[in-house]
Amino acid sequence: MESLLYISALVAAIAFAVLVIYLVRTLKSANRTLDHVANTMAGLEKQVTGITKETEELLHRTNRLADDLQEKSESLNTVFSSVKELGDSVGQVNKSIRHVSDTVSTQVVKQSDQIAKAVQWGNVAIDLYSKFKQKKEASETEGGERR
Repeated sequence: MESLLYISALVAAIAFAVLVIYLVRTLKSANRTLDHVANTMAGLEKQVTGITKETEELLHRTNRLADDLQEKSESLNTVFSSVKELGDSVGQVNKSIRHVSDTVSTQVVKQSDQIAKAVQWGNVAIDLYSKFKQKKEASETEGGERR
């Protein structure tokens, strides 16, 4: 029975040795995996640092662009204000011209008889001048032939 005890101790020792061998292999494999994870994390950290720098630079550019747009928008506000004032001025000029035109039309209608008489007198004056001129030319031509 003693030999059975030695055999079982030997089997237990062999089983323990096999267990230790597999445990060592598993731990080495886990160690390699953890090394890969550490390398991956280091690379990821570098990438995140680069992305962070680019993001900050992009944010600064965006802020500068927003400030520039704000300045230009304020400049355009003054232009639009000036254009509105110009439009108001043109509207006032149009209103004044319309008023003058209405007044002139009203006066023309009121004084159309007098205007017609003035035109008739003007036509009579032109006819008289034309006849006078013709007589003068005729008398000069006759006077020139008598010589």
